[in-house]
Parts: sequence; C-alpha cells; structure tokens
Amino acid sequence: MINITFPDGNVRQYAVGTTAMDVAKSISEGLARNVLVAKVNGEVRDLLRPINEDASITFLKWEDKEGKQTFWHSSAHLLAEALEALFPGTKFGIGPAIENGFYYDVDTGDRPLTAADLPKIEQKILELAREKATYNRTEVSKADAIKYFTEKGDEYKLELIEGLEDGQITFYQQGNFTDLCKGPHIPSTEPIKAVKITNLAGAYWRGDEKRKQLTRVYAITFPKQKELEDYLQMIEEAKKRDHRKLGQELELFMFSEKVGQGLPIWLPKGTALRSRLEDFLKKEQLKRGYMPVITPHIGSKKLYVTSGHWDKYGKDSFQPILTPDEDEEFMLKPMNCPHHCEIFGHRPRSYKELPVRFAEFGTVYRYEQSGELHGLTRVRCFTQDDAHIFCTEDQLKSEFLNVLELTQFVLAKLGFEKFTAQISLRDPENPGKYVGTDENWRKAEAAIIEAAAEAGLNTVTELGEAAFYGPKLDFMVKDALGRSWQLGTIQVDYNLPIRFDLKYIGADNQEHRPVMIHRAPFGSMERFTGVLIEHCAGKFPLWLSPEQFAILPVSDRFVEYANDVLRQLNADDLRGFVDDRNETIGKKIRDNELKRIPFLLIVGEKEADAGNISVRKQGEGDQGAMSVADFANVIKALL
Repeated sequence: MINITFPDGNVRQYAVGTTAMDVAKSISEGLARNVLVAKVNGEVRDLLRPINEDASITFLKWEDKEGKQTFWHSSAHLLAEALEALFPGTKFGIGPAIENGFYYDVDTGDRPLTAADLPKIEQKILELAREKATYNRTEVSKADAIKYFTEKGDEYKLELIEGLEDGQITFYQQGNFTDLCKGPHIPSTEPIKAVKITNLAGAYWRGDEKRKQLTRVYAITFPKQKELEDYLQMIEEAKKRDHRKLGQELELFMFSEKVGQGLPIWLPKGTALRSRLEDFLKKEQLKRGYMPVITPHIGSKKLYVTSGHWDKYGKDSFQPILTPDEDEEFMLKPMNCPHHCEIFGHRPRSYKELPVRFAEFGTVYRYEQSGELHGLTRVRCFTQDDAHIFCTEDQLKSEFLNVLELTQFVLAKLGFEKFTAQISLRDPENPGKYVGTDENWRKAEAAIIEAAAEAGLNTVTELGEAAFYGPKLDFMVKDALGRSWQLGTIQVDYNLPIRFDLKYIGADNQEHRPVMIHRAPFGSMERFTGVLIEHCAGKFPLWLSPEQFAILPVSDRFVEYANDVLRQLNADDLRGFVDDRNETIGKKIRDNELKRIPFLLIVGEKEADAGNISVRKQGEGDQGAMSVADFANVIKALL
C-alpha cells in the first residue's frame, strides 16, 4: 500500500500502482469526470500513469492554468492527427500549448495550407474528438524512436531525438497518430468539444532563419461551445482595442522601414502621454529617496563580459560596434544595471549611506527576430523605468516591501487592479543557466517569498523563470478583457555585486558586499503604453490624456471666442485645442469623439453672448452649458 496526501492534509491508503484517475473516482464520480490531469509530488502527470510510492496529489481541472495547458497540448496532437489524415505525408516540428491555445509547426510539402483549408481541418478535429480516443503513453528506446520516424520519413522528429537519450524518450498515441512527446496529456479526446484555428503563420525550424520555413498553425479548443463563442467575442473586442490600430488613429507613435524594424518613433501626442507617465513616476521616486542618474546608450563590451550579459545573451544581441582602435569594442546597451553598478562602485561607500537608490529611464537595445516584433509590446529599442537599490542584507526585506508598495501604487493609479505576483525561481534541473552560489540563490529566493507573503500578495511560483543573476517577482496584470500581461518586475541579486566587486564599509569598519534590488514598475515604457492603450481602449485617464478637451466653434465667426476660451483654460494648466476646420459641427463632434477626446466644448452665438461653453463628455453626451471657470473646476475635480 502507498499513502496519498491530499491538499487539505488528509491521507488515504491505496494499492501500489493505482492511478490518479482511480484516486479521483474513489472520491467522487463528479471529480473523475472533470479532472484533466494531476500534480503528483509536484510533477504534472497523466491521470492514467501508475503511482508506485507515497505521494502528494492535486487534481487539476479546466479552471486551473496547468489544466488548460494540458488540454491545449493534447489538442495540438489532435490537430496533428487531423492534418495527417487530410494531408498525408505532413511532417511535424513542435506543438506546444501557449498562453491562449496552442500551435503546431508543420511541413505540408508542395501543398501549402491556406485559409480555405481551415473549416475542414476544424471539422476533422471535432470528428476525431468524438471518437473518444485515449492518449496512451509509451516509453521508447532511442533506437526504436529513430527507427519509427525514419520509416515515417519525418526528419524534424529525428532531429529532436538526437538530443535525447534512452530513458528520456516517450511516445504518445491517440487514434491513428503517434508523436514524440514527454506529456502530460488529458485521458482522452472526449472533453474537446469546440475548436477554432486562429491563424496561419511562417516559422523557421528551430527559430533559425537559415533553416526551412514551416507553417505554424495556431488554434484554440474548449470543453464547451459557449466558451469558444465568448473567447471569439473577446478577440473581436481586442481587435478594436489593438494598440497598433489605435496608436495610428490617435497619432501616438509610428514605425518607419527606413528607420528600422522594431524601432518605435513617438509622435507629439504619444510623447506627451509618455512624458506624463515618466513625470508621475519620477515624482513618486523622489518622494521615496531615489536619486536620478543618466548613463550612455552604449558601453564597452568588457562591461557586459563582467556582468555576464555577454556570455548569456551576446550571440543574440546587436553585435559589437568596432572603432578604429584595435581591440576596442562597444555594445548598444542591453541592460542598465551594469552601468548602475559602476556608479555605486566609483567611490568608497559607508553603511551610513545605504540604502542607495539609483533611478533612470534608460533606453536599451535588444535584437529581437523580425517575426517576434509586435507593435510597442515587442520592440528592439525600449526605455525601462529602471532603478537599482544597493542595501545591506538587514535592509533587504524592508526595501523589497517598499518597492512592492510603489509598484502596487503605480498599477492602481493606471487602473490595473487585478494582478497576480509570479515568484520566478531557478530551474533546479538546469543550474548552468544561472550565475552565483547556491547559498546566495537560496537567500535571494527566501527574501522574495517572505516579502510577498508579508505583503499578502496573491502569488504563483514558476520554476525556471528567474533572471540569470537572481530570482524575481513579476506582476502578471489582467487588463479590461481579462488578458494577462507581465508588466512590473522586482529582482533580488546577490551576484552582480560580486562580479563588480562592490563593497561598503560596515559599522565594524570591515568591507561588506551590498545586496542589489532591480525594479521597474512599468517594465518598459513601450510595452506598458501598448498594454495601457488596449486596457482603456484609448480613453486614457483624464490626468494622462494628451488632450483633455477640444473646443469646437460652430462657424468661423466664433473661432476668436474659441481661442479666448483656450487661453483661459491653458492658464489653469489644462490641455486642449481649437478645432477650427471648415467642417460642420456634427462632423467635428464625430471626429473628436473617435479620437477619444474626454470633453468637447461647443461654442456658437449663444455661448459667445453668455460668455460660457456647451459641454459634451466622452461616452455620456451633453452636459449642458457652464462657465469656463466652472468647467475648469470640473476637470480639476476629476484629476
């Protein structure tokens, strides 16, 4: 017999070799119907795999993130089976679950997939799902795996097998399809009730632009048709809110092929928006003892060799800039932290100075492949609201909590009230990805976990998501459509102070290492602005809006009075403009409402004679007539 421990601490005994499905059935038939996968001793596993030792168990359903991911990964295999049935000879790359749905990279040979193929592929997926085929897991030797895919003629799977050894290889088979996969999967295809193929795109094999371009088939599935319909409705709303579309309509930013891919150019209105975001955070930082600094846009390659960034990211970065001097190489700055380490270390420091908090809106450059670029949310040049805090170990928790408070304040001010704090830790199975000692990593991870608990945050823990120099707390923020975005981040770092030999003189008159906190409440100005545009559908908070009002004279005769109103409001530090185009008042109202101007002030003969304005509010319509001073007070009360 083995002991099975449940999340509530209860323990039951079961026979050796029992499965998670057996355990679920022993609790209730309802649970067995709804559970998709189980976490056994922390590992997400198939429900039908035998359990041969004492274990803790957690059942995962559709409502759980890992439940959805398993559902979608299993659906990717079903997509592959459908493609193989409809297009014999199709070869397969990889087919993972993603944040919403899944994709499979496929090679259909001389017969490319088109949009016209999608309905019949969807129909075939549902037809196969109704067969209720079981997902069967089999451990396979490397020799047998090579033999199978050699006979099948799938060179992509053979290449994937090259990096595996005996004991690491498993096949999953459902219906007439067998795939190389480590799993896990849902028990059968039965729960898959609704499907939508969302996109076809090109994807180079293994992300290498020199390799063959495969077709990436994106899709999503659900256990209920209604959930698919709700999702598609959300997607339609997301299209209306797309920051690339709204950014162009509202004249916030642009891209130019001549300037280069992934290099955003901020237009006047967008610059005004971004500047107010920066000014808001700068003001809050000064209140909290941060000291502004400015560092160059380039740095010596040696700087990033010292920090470790060259070793970890150098090959995927913009390549070094050579100068006429032999052996002199510079890099476009990929990170601000090495520069800030140099600032801290440029003179002796005393414990009495600590904590030292340096803040910079620093622009950095990272080479992203062209296929991964996406508006403002994935660019090659972006500005981080970066700060680095150098403190003693005793100060670490209080400083971390202070940063947490600031980040939550910033998100609340911008209307992001729903978020989860993701504790991103090392991958214990891949220590080579990281620098530093195990002891320092344990201390850094413990500091984040303790501070998050003390702050009462809603947290999830993700292994393998830490930065190479330290663990971090990432803010996974939900927007108005319920989509999750990674925005602010806080990181604890014991390693860069060692690599840069940073020291301070303690109260004992001895040298000590500071601990470093990296933090960025916005994350990057570009990404944050893109998410903000979509979150509020371009209707920015009044304090942030580039233009708070537009004054609409009903004819040329009242332009002079409109300009007089503008001068009065400008004197109260309110922002707006006069729309003096030779258009009807109806068209002016429609055009400016489309531009999301918060208030429209209409002036004609009646208003000019009375010395007032007629006010319309975005989304609420006519607000009646009022004096210019009263309107100014209305805006001030809303700021």
